[in-house]
Amino acid sequence: MTRGRLILIEGLDRTGKTTQSNILLDKLKPNATLIKFPDRSTEIGQLIDKYLTDRSFVLPDQAVHLLFSANRWEVAQSIRELLLAGKHVVLDRYVYSGIAYSAAKGVAGMDRNWCLQPDKGLLKPDLTIFLTNANVCENQSRQGFGDERYEVSEFQQEVKKQFYKVFEDLEKNKIP
Repeated sequence: MTRGRLILIEGLDRTGKTTQSNILLDKLKPNATLIKFPDRSTEIGQLIDKYLTDRSFVLPDQAVHLLFSANRWEVAQSIRELLLAGKHVVLDRYVYSGIAYSAAKGVAGMDRNWCLQPDKGLLKPDLTIFLTNANVCENQSRQGFGDERYEVSEFQQEVKKQFYKVFEDLEKNKIP
C-alpha cells in the first residue's frame, strides 16, 4: 500500500485556509482526512481555545507555545496511522504557524530556533501551501476577524514576516 500524502495549508488568520482545506479535502475524498490545528476537541485543545477566545485568561508565552506543540503531539500518532493506511491528510495549520506566531511576539529567548525545538520529530509535510493577502489589513474585512487573541492587524503583519523567515530557514535546511 502506498503511503498517503501530508498536505499542509498554512497562513495568516482569515486568509482562506479553512475554505481551501475543505475544497482540497472534497477533491481527495474518500481517501483523505482534514485535521485542523489547534485541535480544539482534545483536552489541551480546549485549554488553547479558552486562551484564544478569553482575553482575561493569561498564560506565559512560553507555556502557550508548548501547549500548541503538545496539541500537535496529541494527534501525531493518528496522522502517522492515517498516512500508513494510504490516506491523505490535509492539515489546516501545523508547526510553521506555531513558530511564526510565537516568534512574532518578540519575547526574549523565544526566537524561531527555540520555537522549533518542541516540534522536532513531528512528520514533515510533503507539500506546504501558504496563504496570505497582499495587505494584512484586508483580513480585517473578513467575518469574525478580531474574535480571537491574535487577530490584530499589527500582530498579523509581524506574523507574516516570521512566516517568510521560517520558509527561508526551510530552504536553507535550518529546519529539519
